[in-house]
Amino acid sequence: MDIKTFGQLIDWTRDLHSHLASCLSHCATKHEEERARALLDYLATHESEIERIVNEFEHQGDKKALETRVYDYLSHNPIKTHRTCDEPYAKLDFDGICREVFDFHDQIIDLYKTLIGKAEIPEAKELFESLLAMEENESMRLARQVGRMQDL
Repeated sequence: MDIKTFGQLIDWTRDLHSHLASCLSHCATKHEEERARALLDYLATHESEIERIVNEFEHQGDKKALETRVYDYLSHNPIKTHRTCDEPYAKLDFDGICREVFDFHDQIIDLYKTLIGKAEIPEAKELFESLLAMEENESMRLARQVGRMQDL
């Protein structure tokens, strides 16, 4: 994807959450371990919810901020994810799935932090601060829920 504006970058992160949700859901049907299947189902639902939230940011975001050109975003380490779902999560255990998904969220959090520093107008900075807060809150909520699942 050729990303030129903050709006396109938000689209890209939304698409990453969407793809992860689809992949997790697909792998849930293939996993042999019941506990891992339940985790994958929960994570897929959670990623779909984050996709919806990010979409709302784009629809309600300041037009000036969304149309702001973004420079050097690729100098930030690109987000590593399973862009093609060849069932990677179906082969991981519960803890491995957690590590992968939390690493994905940490990468997005790092990206948003980098973009806050690159934002040249206050509206763009505010938009990415809001996205960062949402991503951090969703990651904490996810950690709590996964912790409860581990206790079972």
